[in-house]
Formats: sequence, structure tokens, C-alpha cells
Amino acid sequence: MFSLPSLPSWLPSLPSLQWGSGLLDSVLQGLIGASGVSVLNSLLKVYFFVNCANNPERRLEKERLQAQWASLEMVHLAGLALILTVLGARVAALVVLEFSLRAVSTLLSLGKGSEGERLQLYLLSQHSLGCGLTCGLSFLQEGAPHRTLSLLLGLGLATLLSAGARRLCCHACQLYEPHRGLQRCGVCLGLLAGAPHLPRLLARALAVAFAVGNLAAVALVNRDFPTTSDAVRFWMPLVICYALLVIYMQEEQRQHPGLQSQVQTLLVRMGGLFVLLLTVGCWLDLLGVLLSLLGELWCLARSRTLLDLCQIQDFPSQRPSGSAPRQSQPQPSAAAQPQDTAPS
Repeated sequence: MFSLPSLPSWLPSLPSLQWGSGLLDSVLQGLIGASGVSVLNSLLKVYFFVNCANNPERRLEKERLQAQWASLEMVHLAGLALILTVLGARVAALVVLEFSLRAVSTLLSLGKGSEGERLQLYLLSQHSLGCGLTCGLSFLQEGAPHRTLSLLLGLGLATLLSAGARRLCCHACQLYEPHRGLQRCGVCLGLLAGAPHLPRLLARALAVAFAVGNLAAVALVNRDFPTTSDAVRFWMPLVICYALLVIYMQEEQRQHPGLQSQVQTLLVRMGGLFVLLLTVGCWLDLLGVLLSLLGELWCLARSRTLLDLCQIQDFPSQRPSGSAPRQSQPQPSAAAQPQDTAPS
């Protein structure tokens, strides 16, 4: 006779979904990772909107940012949390390591005036950031006696940060322009003064998150190898494959910038990871690569408008449009002094 306790034996045994308390922990980790991605996306949207509002030539881009539906944010959050929950630990670790190598190579090749490429890198890090947060939580909470309670507390903090970032984004899109001239709203005055410093703040936060994620990823990947020779046999083709992919992606993006190039590069990256796991992985890892591809496309579709703004050469413009006429007022008085002294 069929009984309820025998239900887990009929369900698939995915590495990230151990039915019971492990399933709850995986769901909590996925929600925390998705909340972190939501904070990053909301703050970047605030930064882009403030710069577009300060530049009259960016009226169309500003309207595109305002036209985005706030209700879709929750749909994106739920979808990304589901992908991060089901995604295997090994594939998530490899995604984090691959992006870190690509980010370091990109940052080393950038010049001083390449602010748009840095912002584009932040936008492309969304899915990798979610994987890094889940890897870090899985590694740091492994074997903890009150793991579920700790994850619940972490989810509460992540939810507060995510909700606060979304409220800030909605406030900026709806009230920044009318409040900027009145100079009575503390939030809008703070955005006017502090928005140029948002990329630097996000860069530091991403550096800390990926540093912890890389340590956790290396530990999670090495845990599956009993000997050093097996680990070397895995890491050598991985490093060579990723190095070649980084060189190819940089040249391809410089020649053909845009969303289509990003999608093609994503397919090449995931294709290389798929071929690599065919030799050293299992079939669940191959399924995880497909889920990771879906997560990357999910984040790219959400950030299409922001990626288009990164392609603008004169963006960002940090100076409001009303500050220029004030600097040209002293010029007539300086030119009028020689005319008054000439008759004498």
C-alpha cells in the first residue's frame, strides 16, 4: 500500500534538491540569490534613470525606463529564484569561476574612459552573482546545526534590501524630476548628489560577493575529486577552455557590440561548458548547463534597455542641464568694464 513516507523514493534525486529539509534550504538559497540580483538591477536602473533625467537629450531612454512594469519585477524574481534553486552546485560554481576570469580579463583591458563597458559588465554579472551567492551560502552553511534558521534570517535581510531598492527605483522614476527643482525631498537630493558614486559602491559590493563565491566554488568543485590527479585532470582543460573563450569573447564584442553579440557570446560560453562537462561531468551537470543558459537569457531580457544605454558613447552625463547657464552670467560684466573707462 502506498504511504506518504515513501514519496521521496519516487522523486528524482537531484544534487541540489534533497527532498526534506534540504529542499527548503535550496529554496531559501535560491531566494537569497535572486534578491541579491534584484538589488543590483534596481540600483543600476536608478543610476541610469538619474543620468537620463539630468540630460535632456536622453528623454526617449528615460521614457523607456519609466515604461517598465513594476509587476514584472516579482515575476523575474520568482523565475530566477526557481532557476537558482534547481541549478546544481557544480554548474553554479563553474559559472562563478568563468565569470570571474572573464571579469578580471575585461577590467585589465579597459581604459580610464570606459565607464560604459564597466556598467555593461555589472549588468552581465546578474546570473553569475546569483550563482555566487548560492554557492557561498551552500559552502558557509554546510554542516551548521541551525542552517535553516540562519538561511531564514538571511532571507529576511535580503528581502528588506530588495524591497528598499525597488522602492527607491519607483520613487526615482516617478518623483525625481518634479522633486529635483523643489529641493525639498531628501531622497531625490540624495540621488542628485550620490548617484555618480553608485557604480563605485556596486563595484566594491560585487568584488566582495565574487571573492566569497570563488572560494566556495573552488571548494565545492574540489570536493568531488578524491585525488589530486583527478582535480588536475579537471582543472587543466577548464582553464584552457575558459582562457580561449575569454579571448574570443573580447574580440567579438569589440567588433560587434550590442545585444545580439551578447547572446552569441553566451551561447559560445555555455557550449564550451557543455562540451567540458561531457568529458568530466554527469548528465545532471548537462541539465544544469541548460538551466544556466535559461537564467542568463532571463537576466538579459530584463536588462535590454540598460544594455542599450551602455552603448551610448557620451553616457553617463553627471551634470544636470540647469547648471550651465549660471556659469555664463559673469562674462558680460567683465566685458563692460573697458567700455565704461574708455571715455575717461
